[in-house]
Amino acid sequence: MSHDITKLKNVASQVRRDIVRMVHACQSGHPGGSLGCTDFLVALYFDEMKRNPGFDMKGKGEDVFYLSNGHISPVFYSVLAHAGYFDKSELATFRKLNSRLQGHPTTHEGLPGVRVASGSLGQGLSVAIGHALGKKLDNDSNLVFTLHGDGELQEGQIWEALMFAAHNKVDNLIATVDYNGQQIDGPTSKVLSLGNLKGKFEAFGWKVLEVENGNDMEQILKTLDEAKSLAHQGQPICILLKSQMGAGVDYMMGTHAWHGKAPNDEQLQRALDQLEETLGDY
Repeated sequence: MSHDITKLKNVASQVRRDIVRMVHACQSGHPGGSLGCTDFLVALYFDEMKRNPGFDMKGKGEDVFYLSNGHISPVFYSVLAHAGYFDKSELATFRKLNSRLQGHPTTHEGLPGVRVASGSLGQGLSVAIGHALGKKLDNDSNLVFTLHGDGELQEGQIWEALMFAAHNKVDNLIATVDYNGQQIDGPTSKVLSLGNLKGKFEAFGWKVLEVENGNDMEQILKTLDEAKSLAHQGQPICILLKSQMGAGVDYMMGTHAWHGKAPNDEQLQRALDQLEETLGDY
C-alpha cells in the first residue's frame, strides 16, 4: 500500500503547533501525551481509516475510532479539525466556557467526530467492544480502532474487557496502547509497573504487534497495514506504540513533567521554533 509520507509529516507538524498553542492559550491541558500520539492519529485519520467526515454516531459503513485516554484531547481536536469534521478556527475555543472543545471530549455539545465522553480512564475499550459487536450484528465489515495510555492499563476494567474481547472473538477491533512509560505521577515502572505487557496481552488471547519507534511515520503505517490484514481472523489485535511523550518539542520529551502542564510565553516560542507551520495556524 502506498502512502504519502510527506503529506502526513506536514499534517503532523501543524497538529503539533496547534497542540502547544491551544494549551498555552488557556494555560491548561495535556501537551506531552498529545505530542507523543500525533504521528499515530495523523496516520490513522489521514491514511488508514475508512471514514466519513459527514459523521453519524452509528458509523455504519465506515471505520470508527474511540479515544479512551481523553485527556490528550488537544491532538484529537486538531486532527479532527484538519480532517474536515469542523472548522479549524474553532480550535481557538479550547477549554473556554461553553466551548465544544472541553478538556476531555464530551458528546452533549454534538462535536463531530466524538462518539463518547472520555477521560475517565479504563472505559474506552469496553465502549469500543460494544461498537465492534454492533458492527458484526449489522454485517458491517469495517473496523473499530481505539487508543489508550499505558498508565490507563492500571485500571481493572481494561483487563475485564481484554478477556471479554478475546473470549467473544471480537476480531474487528484494533486497540493501540501509547506505550511511552510515563504517567502523571512519574514513570509507569515506578508508579505501578506494567511488567511484560506484550506477554500479558498474548496470554489474554490477543494478537500483538509492536512499533519500536512510535513517532516514525513509516513504522506506524506499516504496523497499521499489518494490523488491518490480521482482522477478521478470530482474535482482537493490539498495537504497542512505543512513543516519546512530548515528541517534537525537545524540552518536553521523555519526561512526565509535561503530562499536564502548559508552556509559558517563552516556552511556547521555543516549541514553535521547532515546528514548521505547514497548513496555516488557526
